Formats: sequence, structure tokens, C-alpha cells
Amino acid sequence: MATAVRQDEHRDDAGPLAGLGIVVTRPAHQADGFCSALEAAGAKAIRFPVLEILEPADMAPLLDVVARLDDFDLALFISPNAVDRALNLIHARRRLPPSMQIAAIGRKTARELERFGYRADFCPEQRFDSEALLADPRLADMQGRRVVIFRGDGGRELLAETFAARGAMVEYANCYRRGRPQTDVGELLRVWSRGEVHLVTVTSSEGLRNLFGMLGQLGQMWLRRTPLVVGSQRMRDTAAELGIRATVQVAEDPSDESMLKAVLDWAATKEANP
Repeated sequence: MATAVRQDEHRDDAGPLAGLGIVVTRPAHQADGFCSALEAAGAKAIRFPVLEILEPADMAPLLDVVARLDDFDLALFISPNAVDRALNLIHARRRLPPSMQIAAIGRKTARELERFGYRADFCPEQRFDSEALLADPRLADMQGRRVVIFRGDGGRELLAETFAARGAMVEYANCYRRGRPQTDVGELLRVWSRGEVHLVTVTSSEGLRNLFGMLGQLGQMWLRRTPLVVGSQRMRDTAAELGIRATVQVAEDPSDESMLKAVLDWAATKEANP
């Protein structure tokens, strides 16, 4: 069982987050940027990944889609992980067809596409969710269009159902699966017991549920009393379902930039109302 908790010490002791211990639950390979931003603002970043990204249990369906990329008019990428997993596999064989349009949910996903040399034709400007993408008027009439959705196993069906209702033919390409890390929670509980956890940040409902399950009864009690910054309104609802009654600050989306802004807003409110 791995020990996942790591506290980063390079911080500005005079920054707006000075003296605050903030739990970062992003997957280990995606946490560096957010932790660095928190540390630059004076916080102690406490890393505790609650999701790990794994290969699909069965690669055959994904490889079949990759072999038929020319059949599709639109490729939709749900997350940066979907971009990374799918395009590394695709680029080992070919590139995306030049005629294919590309959609991304969220700025971070669009930036990951740019890293591979693509620009998203469709990307929500204001929100990081399926509803925002579906509100794009250019996607209102999908009659006869062929859409492939690159995503992790499971997830919401809204995009596929809505595109199908608008006349599209939709296929999923599951290019990763999410797992709950087998990690030792003891160090995090020790930090919490010393009063050194002031805020917990979570960027998905699945991650919040994983965290709750990993903490055990004592940790769940502390979590319910600790303020949260979350990446969507749906996550606020999940927190309520889990009995979390502390302050829940909702970021505009789960990107590092929006999460940092929400953390700073929470800290400013805390300072004004000690």
C-alpha cells in the first residue's frame, strides 16, 4: 500500500494563503501545477490523490475505433486524460483526419489538445460541463453527423443522448478507467489531528466519494467539518449527500486557475469573517 500524502514546503510565508494547510486530491500526475500555485500564495499543499488513471480493462473496442477514425465527422474529448490516452495511442499509428472537427470540454482539455498539435473547434468559454458544450448553436443540428466521444469508462450519458436526439450517430471510445488508489491514509489523518488541515480541494464528484470512503469513520467526521472548494455545483450536491455541512466554495470549473481563484476567494472571506 503506497503512502500518498506529501507536504510541499516551498511557499511564501507572507502570501494570502500563509499558514493554511490545503489538501489537493488531484491524480498524482496532474497535481504539480495546482500545488505550485498554492505554495506561491503561501499555503502548505498536502497531496492526497483520490483517483488514479488506468488502462481500459479491454483495449479491443478502443483500437477498433482508432482503425475507423475516417468514419467520424466530430471527435469529442471529455478530459485532459482522454486527450492524453487517446492521442498517444492514435499518434503511434496516424494523426486525426484533417476533415474531422474536434470538441473539448473545458480549457484544460483544449490546452492538452494544443500540446498534440490540434485546436478545438468547439470548447465552452464560460463553464466546464456538457451542458455548456451542448448550448453551442453550431451543434444544434447534428442530423447525419457521426460523433466519437473519447472518455473514461462510465460517466454521464447526456452528451450521447442529446447528440442522438439531434440526429447524430454516436459511439464511445473508452480510453481509460478511473480507480481508487490503495493508499495509506494514516499520515493525512495525523496531519488533520494536529489541526493542520484548513481546506480540502476536490475536482470531481467521484473523487469526493472516493475521499470519503478512504478516510474511514474518524476522517469522515473531520471532512464533514472542514471547508471544501469544489469544481462544480454538482459536487456541492454530492457534498450535501455525504453530510458535509462546512462551507463549500464552488469554482467556476475544475481547472487550476478557477480552483485557485475559489481558494483565494474563500481565504479572503475567512479573513474578513474570522
